[in-house]
Amino acid sequence: MTQAPPQQRRRLVDLAPLRVPAFGRLWVGGAIAGIGAQMTIVAVGLQIFDMTHSTLAVGLVGGIALLPMIIAGLWGGVLADAFDRRTVLIVSSIVAWLGTLSLLGLSLADTLTRGTDAAVPLWPFYLATTVATVAATISGATRAAVIPRILPADLIARAAALNGISIGAQLTLGPALAGVLVATLGFPVTFAVDAVLFTAGFLGIVMLPRLPAEKSATRAGLRSLRDGIDFLRHAPNIRSSFIVDIVAMTFGRPFALLPAVAALAVGGGAVTVGVLTAAAALGTFLTSLFSGPVAHVHRYGVAIARSIMVYGGCVALLGLVVGAMQTGWFGAVGADFGEVNVPALVLAALAMAGMGASDEVSAIFRSTMMLTATPDAMQGRLQGIFTVVVTGGPRIGDLYVGILATAVGLWFPPLLGGVLIIALIALIMRAQPSFRNYDARNPQP
Repeated sequence: MTQAPPQQRRRLVDLAPLRVPAFGRLWVGGAIAGIGAQMTIVAVGLQIFDMTHSTLAVGLVGGIALLPMIIAGLWGGVLADAFDRRTVLIVSSIVAWLGTLSLLGLSLADTLTRGTDAAVPLWPFYLATTVATVAATISGATRAAVIPRILPADLIARAAALNGISIGAQLTLGPALAGVLVATLGFPVTFAVDAVLFTAGFLGIVMLPRLPAEKSATRAGLRSLRDGIDFLRHAPNIRSSFIVDIVAMTFGRPFALLPAVAALAVGGGAVTVGVLTAAAALGTFLTSLFSGPVAHVHRYGVAIARSIMVYGGCVALLGLVVGAMQTGWFGAVGADFGEVNVPALVLAALAMAGMGASDEVSAIFRSTMMLTATPDAMQGRLQGIFTVVVTGGPRIGDLYVGILATAVGLWFPPLLGGVLIIALIALIMRAQPSFRNYDARNPQP
């Protein structure tokens, strides 16, 4: 095929995958439901910080869910390869919805009983969040494994970029809405809105065609899981893409810090949390919107490594901003948005936007690498492991920032983490030549 001249190359995202009805419905429904899910993620952190005023308690939301989520991701991938993927999506989505309804009930109870002997303890919030996380992990692994079934291979990379737009919209609108709703109408209303938005995602799933397992599929069980892990052992490029993402998410995940940053360093309270979280999502969204040139990039390993190094630099910048504000040289701040330090907010938002943009570049190439280099019969199990990586890494990151912020200071985890990310990615690239030389024109696991 003749290559298009540079001036004719696409700059904006390619919408061709949306013309496939099954993918289009799944994408639109997932984007709407995801906005609600992101609202709940932010609202849970704000609710627990409001109850405890402890960053460590907020970090434990992810830490407690970590082991169940790992098990769910691995087992969810097995289920996706052994059963009809549409059925697995329906069941797991309903369980996640029930978890949100539980948070709604707990939040209402906390509103009514705060300060009394019947006050709601923390552990039910952790339990409901863990249930929702487990179900969402199974759903996420299965949803990704659906894509190669409903799209031709030449549209998969473009679908990955479109998913970035969906994620960007979710992470932009969800946290921003959460900040506004929590500040104006309270926690229960925020959880209720998520429960309503869930219906859009559910309709997109229900309208999928049947997606039965292949006739040669292994029965769900430990043997099937072992086969998936064995495949990964002999897939150095996919394995390296997992490792670099774990590094980025473990040492560069500052979101659990944001309630404390907004209260103690930058100011602005819940609205500032929404602004900073939305800034990261805006970076993701804009990168996906202008993702046309990714079709002309073939050296995925190099692109992934460079984008993660940029990510590390943005994480370190956030740490510097928080550290500067905590010296007290730039004046006092408060929980009301009128008491925010505007220059610090702008710099922190730029750092978060840079994190979102660079992470999305990495995500497009990592997801396309796995979807094109993995056989369909193994997609569910690999997606399960992948889901554990992309959701487990942030949970470890939440614990990392919670512990170090409590022991040293809010500024320390992002500053140290950014430096570690850059150094570790450089070492991995030197140690993994096949990943460094990966060429998407000849995809090899």
